[in-house]
Amino acid sequence: MKKIKVLGTGCSKCKTMYNNVMQAVKEAGVEVEIEKIEDIQEIMKYNLLSSPALLIDDEVKVKGRVAEVNEIKQFLSV
Repeated sequence: MKKIKVLGTGCSKCKTMYNNVMQAVKEAGVEVEIEKIEDIQEIMKYNLLSSPALLIDDEVKVKGRVAEVNEIKQFLSV
């Protein structure tokens, strides 16, 4: 099972990224574990300077922008 982490402080872009992840998972019909990380200290551990960020299995896939639903589905199909 893939593990998805959405990193962001809770801004509108971060919320949109989380919603896009939820929609992509629903459309793809895959079972994943999703974690939303909003704590700035926790985000700093990933050494990312721009948010939102999307990690799949602890690999950074997107940072500093909102990933589209179809883009996230492609990440999930690999």
